Amino acid sequence: MALFLFLCSLVVFASFALMPVARRAGAPFLLLALVIGMLLGEDGPGGIQFSNFGLAFELGSIALAVILFAGGLEAERSVFRSAGAAATSLATFGVLITAGVTGLAATFILGLPWMQGLLLGAAVASTDAAATFLLVQQSGIDLRKRLKDTLMLESGINDPMAIFLTVSLTTLVAAQFAGETQGLSGFLLFLAQQAGLGLLVGLAGGRLLAWLTDRLALPMGTYPALTLTGALAIYSGTSLLGGSGFLAAYLAGFMLKAYLRRPIDRIEDFNEAFQWLCQMVLFLMLGLLVTPSALLKEFWPAIACAGVLMLVARPLAVFASVGWMGFSFKENVFLSWVGLRGAVPVLLAIYPVIAPGPVTVGFFNVVFVIVTVSLVTQGWTIGTAARWLKLVNDPAPLASPPVPDETQLETGGAIR
Repeated sequence: MALFLFLCSLVVFASFALMPVARRAGAPFLLLALVIGMLLGEDGPGGIQFSNFGLAFELGSIALAVILFAGGLEAERSVFRSAGAAATSLATFGVLITAGVTGLAATFILGLPWMQGLLLGAAVASTDAAATFLLVQQSGIDLRKRLKDTLMLESGINDPMAIFLTVSLTTLVAAQFAGETQGLSGFLLFLAQQAGLGLLVGLAGGRLLAWLTDRLALPMGTYPALTLTGALAIYSGTSLLGGSGFLAAYLAGFMLKAYLRRPIDRIEDFNEAFQWLCQMVLFLMLGLLVTPSALLKEFWPAIACAGVLMLVARPLAVFASVGWMGFSFKENVFLSWVGLRGAVPVLLAIYPVIAPGPVTVGFFNVVFVIVTVSLVTQGWTIGTAARWLKLVNDPAPLASPPVPDETQLETGGAIR
């Protein structure tokens, strides 16, 4: 146990220590964590054998819930007023368009049955909240408020649609493989249950958590742990009820920030640190899970699918769902480009692999390549794209120092 703890803590510590290097190089920090995980894996110098997809899915889901809760804590109430309609349209119609276009392209590029092609499109259809929050923060750019709010809010609420599509298509593929048929009504009910319970439990649970936190007299250092465990209870309780725990976790953080009367600084700082830790561990684990030599089998077709996703599917989704909502052409182009894929698509790609049916580990490998390409190309160029499109707020001009009048100069009076 001592050796295990030493190695794990050393790897995570070294990953954090390399953050300034990644920032100076302009590289996505999450990509660095992914590379470290791959180097520690079976094809790298570390030689660690890890292929438990089920365990990776469960642990990754918990880490993602923590990340989304922290993202909700960072959101302001004004976000929904300024970007609610646009983000909701992108999180629903945008995800459907992205999944459909990418899935049809994957069917031809990879030679998959059309149902499995659509399943791949569904797995990579949602933007990743964790990647978006962290990479926009790392880029150091000050985007215009409505544009930034739309980008952040969309990435936080589009998981239910992607999960619905992935789970539904996985069930269809498995039923088709077994020679069975499934009805459409059951899938529509599943979507309503996921989104409805996620909204209800997330909003009510977050409000209740704020009320309890204000009324419990505890040592100051315990409030961050209290709220985090409360958020995890909301996440897991929603999942047990059949709703979207990810949506509930995000909304719980938002409601806590909106209604908590007690100073929230410590809670935000604690969850920001824990968010980084979870993101680090998540990408290290996903790097361990993948076998780099196996990626070469479908590497170029996966690159082609990534190109369709970034250059065709995402722009079509953006212009069709929010292009008419008052954004400028440059803002629509930026929303199209910053459709970052991260941990969520990789986690969703694990689900068809561990479920009964014909989907193999090759499906996971293709999604992994697509996500990596997104992190490298889009994550590396967020700041460049914003500045090239002139969407960054100009810094406020420095105030000129007051000029002393003649009386002050003569009497030596102080300049106020």
